[in-house]
Amino acid sequence: MSSRLFSYATLSVVLLFLLGPFVIIVAAALSAGETLAFPPQGLSLKWVIKVFEVESFRASFALSMFLAIFGTLAALVLGVPVAYAASRYKLPFGETIRTIVSAPIIVPGIIVGLALLRYLVLPLDVSVGLALFIAHTALILPYAVRVVSASLDNLRSDIEEAAVLLGSSRIATFFRIVLPNIQNGILAAFILGFVTSFNQVPVSLFLSGPGVRTLPIDMIWYMEITYDPSVAALAALLAFLSISIVFLAERFLGFSRYV
Repeated sequence: MSSRLFSYATLSVVLLFLLGPFVIIVAAALSAGETLAFPPQGLSLKWVIKVFEVESFRASFALSMFLAIFGTLAALVLGVPVAYAASRYKLPFGETIRTIVSAPIIVPGIIVGLALLRYLVLPLDVSVGLALFIAHTALILPYAVRVVSASLDNLRSDIEEAAVLLGSSRIATFFRIVLPNIQNGILAAFILGFVTSFNQVPVSLFLSGPGVRTLPIDMIWYMEITYDPSVAALAALLAFLSISIVFLAERFLGFSRYV
C-alpha cells in the first residue's frame, strides 16, 4: 500500500512539474487585467483576440511557418537519401558521417547560431532570410535522417532485391517500393522537424535582423517593450498547436514508433 501511495505521489509531483507552467500560462492568457500576472485578474478573451491584431506577430508567424515547412522539406530531400545509403550500404567512414550529420543536435544551438553568423552571414553577406533557412534546414536534417533510418530498418531489404531481380531499376524500386512503405516515417520526420523548427530560439536569436524575426524571437522582443498578457495568450495558442499536431501524429501515424 505504501509503495502504491509513493508511486501516486511521485506521479503527481511529476505531472505538477510538467503541467504547472502550462496551467499558469493559460490562466495568465485569460486574465482581464492589463499586465501579465498570476493569479489572473478576472477572466477575458481580449488578449487572445489581440494576438491576431498585432502586425509583427502575423509577419513573424508567416516567416516561422515558411521556415518550418520548407526547411523541413529541404531537410527531407537531403536526409532521405542519406538515411537510405546508411541503412542499405556499408559506407566508408560510416560512423564519421553519422557523427557529422548529428552535429547540429550535439552542438548547442547558441554555438551553431554564432558560427553561422560569424562565418556565413558576415563574410559572405548572406541575407538574414537565407541564413535562417540554411540554419533551420541544418538543424532539422539530423532528425530527418534518424527518423527515416528507423523506418528503413523496419523494411525488409529482400523486397527491394526481389524487385531488382524482376527487372526494376534501383531508382524505380526506390520510388515505387521503398518510399510508399516508409511514408509514415517520412511524415513523422516532417512533423518532428516542423515542431522543432517552429519553436527554435537559440539559432534564430543570432540570425534575426530588422524586420526579419521568427515568432519566438518576436515574442522575446515584444516582452522587452510591453508586459501585457498577449504574449501569454500567444504562448498558450502555440502550445495547443504543438500538442494537437503531436497528438494527431501519434493517433494516425504511431509517432512514438519512430522517435
